[in-house]
Amino acid sequence: MTYKGYSASIEVDLEAEIIFGRVLDINDVVTFKAQTIEEARQEFHNSIDDYLEFCKELGQERDRPF
Repeated sequence: MTYKGYSASIEVDLEAEIIFGRVLDINDVVTFKAQTIEEARQEFHNSIDDYLEFCKELGQERDRPF
């Protein structure tokens, strides 16, 4: 999945019945979880938007994918 230049990997935890995702190729840790693929896509978008807003509020440069 990609959004605003960021990519994510997803894994399925069958025991917990969740989809767990992590944003790739940045030093900061940005994760998300969901129960469906569509929900995972939305949570990924939300996580990126929250991360960008958080960096802006702190006056910190966001980490860009390498």
